[in-house]
Amino acid sequence: MTYRLQGVFTAIADPNRRRILDHLATAELTAGEIADLFPISRPAVTRHLRVLEESGLVTVTRRGRERVHRLNPEPLMTVRDWIAKYDAFWADRLHVLKTLVEDDRSN
Repeated sequence: MTYRLQGVFTAIADPNRRRILDHLATAELTAGEIADLFPISRPAVTRHLRVLEESGLVTVTRRGRERVHRLNPEPLMTVRDWIAKYDAFWADRLHVLKTLVEDDRSN
């Protein structure tokens, strides 16, 4: 499945959503359990969870009456792949800079 890069970036742009992902990386949690970890309102946590679900970063399953949230790290691979293009760019630029500095020292 492909994920819209913009949606994933929008989801991870907020520090509260990144912290939610950090918590979900270690355990599956209900919305109430997540809300207990934050100093923001439960409706705010619910809104953050909705954004994370819409981006594909969080999946929800029912366990009895509870909805359990789980991290889906796959969309983050889309971000990683996008950033990897720029890793090569910066590696090349740093190599050029290193060469210039070393040449300058030898003169």
